[in-house]
Amino acid sequence: MTPPRKPQVRLRYSKLGKIRFTSHRDMARIWERAVRKVQLPIAYSEGFSPRAKLSFGLALPTVFESLAEYVDLTFDEPVDVDGLPGLLNGSLPDGVKITGAIALEGKVTSLQECVESTTWSLFVDGDVEQLTAWADEVLSADTIEITRQRKGKDRTDDVRPAILDVEIRSTAGANVVQANAEVHAHLAAKPRALRPLELLEINSPPFSLVLGRRVHQFIAPVGARRDPLAIGAATAPHSLSCVS
Repeated sequence: MTPPRKPQVRLRYSKLGKIRFTSHRDMARIWERAVRKVQLPIAYSEGFSPRAKLSFGLALPTVFESLAEYVDLTFDEPVDVDGLPGLLNGSLPDGVKITGAIALEGKVTSLQECVESTTWSLFVDGDVEQLTAWADEVLSADTIEITRQRKGKDRTDDVRPAILDVEIRSTAGANVVQANAEVHAHLAAKPRALRPLELLEINSPPFSLVLGRRVHQFIAPVGARRDPLAIGAATAPHSLSCVS
């Protein structure tokens, strides 16, 4: 007899300020400590070194901020989903704040597998007109080849299909960060993700990167961009690529 499925919850959280210098691995440890501190009934893996069942989404580059990070938690018993943000936020460090929570229904594909694209705000100091011309050139190109190293060998990839959109926005008067322009980029995460820093290295004019921030992560059920929290509220889970 198949045992009943353990309850799962997906959380969305932001990572802003000095905490951006914390690595993806260290963030996982921070979450484990926070869950233990508030004594949530988190499920653990089996074996000689049991670990709390927390599953994270796409790794965020160190020193980048984010408004859209995700973690899936598996519990041994039902929990108050609506109360989780208030319960956990007090145990998380400054700069990390839960901004959404939802119960997951049915069998759920991992975040790393189902996220199709991401958007980024890359705040830079540079000439806005030159940056705009660069963005137009990137979007009009048929192919864009870059060289990456895999397993100690150089490999040339055409990354143009991964660049879904690039828009240059002036930050004059916005008082967001001390930068005069924002490179707003929508990049594919599959079949192979293009990193935001790789985008900025493609024949770009002179500039200095002041701050990078992930704004959204999207799943793409039935061809539509959706927030990863949306799948928990789906009325027809079987129609979504991240739920079966």
